Amino acid sequence: MKIALPSNQNQVDEHFGHCEYFTVFTIDDQNKILSQETITPPPGCGCKSNIAQTLAQMGVTYMLAGNMGQGAVNILGMSGIQVLRGCSGDVKDVVQSWLAGAVKDSGLACAQHEHGCHEN
Repeated sequence: MKIALPSNQNQVDEHFGHCEYFTVFTIDDQNKILSQETITPPPGCGCKSNIAQTLAQMGVTYMLAGNMGQGAVNILGMSGIQVLRGCSGDVKDVVQSWLAGAVKDSGLACAQHEHGCHEN
């Protein structure tokens, strides 16, 4: 399994669409982290770029994020990536907490965008 997190300085970036990079963790069948890599997103708004398709092609099936608009959630979902919002802190700590069952989706979508991603 692969899990992606919008990141900035090894912390979950609160704004998916403008993160510095995505941290992608590969997890084995015993929920242990096998590897960690970073992916630089394309320029522009996350939900209007091809990042969902790129991550899906890499095998990513979960996105643990701080917050994002509903349009981005929908686009990731159409690419087979389940989104959990409301995450914060060190990316590795967040993944380990999620693997332990301690992270749940906040259910809150960001509606404070000026660039319109949430309108998709």
